[in-house]
Amino acid sequence: MSTSAIEKVNGHALAAEPRFDPVALAEADAIRTKADADAKAARIKAEAAADAARTLATEEAEKQRIANERAAMRLEKEKADHAAHLAEKAAKTAKANAEREKAEEAAAEQEKGAAQLAAEQERTERMWKLGARAIYGVGLIIAAPVQFLAFWDPKRPFLVAAPALLEGLALVLAFGAAWAVAHRRDVMPYRIGIMMGALIAAGINLWHGATDEAIGLNAGLIGAIASLGGPVVLMAYEHGIAQKADGIPSWREKRATARAEAEERAARKRVASDKRDAEHAAAQAKALAESRAVEEQKRRDTDRQQGHPEVWAVAEAMRSARGAQHVTEQIWADAWQRVTGSKTVGITAEIEARSRAAEARMTTVTKTPVLGEFSLVGSQIKPRQKKGPEAPDGRRKNGGTPPVRRPGDTQPYSEGARRQIGRETASRKVEEAGE
Repeated sequence: MSTSAIEKVNGHALAAEPRFDPVALAEADAIRTKADADAKAARIKAEAAADAARTLATEEAEKQRIANERAAMRLEKEKADHAAHLAEKAAKTAKANAEREKAEEAAAEQEKGAAQLAAEQERTERMWKLGARAIYGVGLIIAAPVQFLAFWDPKRPFLVAAPALLEGLALVLAFGAAWAVAHRRDVMPYRIGIMMGALIAAGINLWHGATDEAIGLNAGLIGAIASLGGPVVLMAYEHGIAQKADGIPSWREKRATARAEAEERAARKRVASDKRDAEHAAAQAKALAESRAVEEQKRRDTDRQQGHPEVWAVAEAMRSARGAQHVTEQIWADAWQRVTGSKTVGITAEIEARSRAAEARMTTVTKTPVLGEFSLVGSQIKPRQKKGPEAPDGRRKNGGTPPVRRPGDTQPYSEGARRQIGRETASRKVEEAGE
């Protein structure tokens, strides 16, 4: 049976129909697939960039918020510190003012006390001076009549001047003693002269009172006491004035000075005792620390010798060569580097290799891309829709059993698809090389 092609219909030539080209179809499918994948990758990349931008903006906003909060907190802290500083300064100023006022009050009280003491001293000195001179005058009044009676002789009237000589001798020497005190001269000769004149006058009064019935023993005894008492009292006054002028301390001042010196010696002894106790405690603490250091060094040496004998041998040799007392940390570090090659004590080549291998594995795991070269594969995978339990199987003519697949059942890729796969592989390798 022969077939003839229809070339004309109703007198018109038929147009040539395009024939089916599988290569072109495959190339079109590959181009379309690549375009879809590129579009999806671009969309994912844009979404990722947008998400990253939003995340970065959120992080920047959070950082700015935290920075603002920290700045506000720092400002509040500075304000609080400034307020505390002002309060502390005000408290110090108030304390200084109070201390100054207290010191001024104490100084005023001390000046007041010193003024009162000076006034009291001046009053007592004036009373003592007047009393001494009054006693001298009273004694002269009592002793002079006795001596006038003793020396009165109508045949020798000139002897009436003897009482004035005897009593005046002590008085003039007392004036001389006062002059010596005022001019800071030696007062002892004047005191000796005063006592000699007073003793002579007292002896004359006592002798005449005992031998002359007209005078009597009582008058002679009173006259002797008056002749001695007045000069002695006046000499005691001048002696106190002389000691004050010469700066000679009194018995009370000497006792106070001796008591202060004794307290100072006791304080020095306590300080010395405390210092000895502190030095002894420090020596004990130092000895204890040294003993603990020796024990720790022994423990460390034993541990290193047992755990790292090769390194210990080198460290011992270096210690001996350097003249060190024991293996120091520097010697041990140098010996460790010489034996293991590692500058970090405790790290060997095996430990370093395992650490680097673990670090490389962790880097590989953490830096493996989720999209990358799997994007094309993922774009071809669609989520399977779940069927209900009552839905039909959907497979026909085989009773629901999947067909058996044999080699050669799958149609091989077309030449255009292979070329497209090659181009994508080359492009991916260039991108990876560029990264």
